[in-house]
This record gives sequence, structure tokens and C-alpha cells, in this order.
Amino acid sequence: MIKKILSISGRPGLYRLVSQGKNMLIVESMQTGKRTPAYAHDKVVSLGDIAIYTPETDVPLTDVFESIKEKTGGKEVEYKNLNDAELRELFAEYLPDFDRDRVYTNDIRKVFSWYNQLIAAGVTEFKENEIAEDQAAEAAEAADAAQVKN
Repeated sequence: MIKKILSISGRPGLYRLVSQGKNMLIVESMQTGKRTPAYAHDKVVSLGDIAIYTPETDVPLTDVFESIKEKTGGKEVEYKNLNDAELRELFAEYLPDFDRDRVYTNDIRKVFSWYNQLIAAGVTEFKENEIAEDQAAEAAEAADAAQVKN
């Protein structure tokens, strides 16, 4: 599920991948439900590909979302009125060992914003069916590669 949720640079909010066209993706805004194309020149990132730095390794964003969900009981995070120090302190409750030098305050705001948008859109499972999705994505990539060869 989370692999099909996209962030597009320069566009507000999150988008759900609907389908792929030639040199573009068809995406649907999670806030408005409006479908629009995302072209090859747009910087598109799947939330499933994002990780947060820690001193030892990188923690997948899905793990961070799960931690936030557990501690908030699946409710949205109130973060907008916090200053930078308070925001970092709050984030440390969810991911205590995040790398304080490489994780910027804007990154933390973005994580909380994305989490709240997902909860508002009814997305509450961040890890379920990941293996099945990975296999489906690999199968789709193989099918695309086969079509290109023909």
C-alpha cells in the first residue's frame, strides 16, 4: 500500500499511483481525489522508498509510521505549533535514535505531515502486504521490460 503512495516535488500533499502511461504516471490526490499526470521531469518519490537516518542504519519510513501509530493510538500528531526543539523532542519519542545531525527539522515536519495525511485518508496499515506488493511490482517491471523488447 505505502509503495503506491507518492510525494511529488512542487505539488502539495500525497498522491496514490493509479496507473502508468507512456512517459508518465497517472496519480490521484489523496486530499481531493483529482487525477492528474506526473511526467518524467517531475521528481516523484514513493513513501516506501524513504528511510530515516540513525547512527547504525536507516529505518524505513513504514517503521516510523508504525511507531507513531502505536504511540498515538492511530490519531493524528499535533505538531504545527511546536518550535524546532519541541518538534525534535516529539520525534525522539517515536524514533529515539534518529541521527540528530542528518535529520533536519523540515524532514521531521514532512514525516508528521505525511502521517497525518495518510490517517486523514483512511490509510492505517503501513506494512501489511509489503511482500506481495514487492512481488507484484517486480512482475509489472518484468512485463514492461518484455513489452519494450517486442
